[in-house]
Amino acid sequence: MDQSLKDTLKTLPYQEAIDILSRYIEQNPHDEEAFTARGMRYWGAAKRSLAINDFLAAIRINPDSPAQQALNAANEILDYRNKDLYNP
Repeated sequence: MDQSLKDTLKTLPYQEAIDILSRYIEQNPHDEEAFTARGMRYWGAAKRSLAINDFLAAIRINPDSPAQQALNAANEILDYRNKDLYNP
């Protein structure tokens, strides 16, 4: 993914960025950086399962992808429980 696309995505609302990244991924299905970027936009748009699917796709392409950190963070957030709420 080139720098001009990255810069453009920063200024767009989530759904527009997702649409652009989806079209880009159709033409570049092995670009793990694009999957990670779209996953981040999905996460920001509260589409958690789609975000996780994109993080996993990026990791399948490159096991050392930054998407691994994003996936770990997503899992930590989803696994969080406030134990004080269960023990009055």
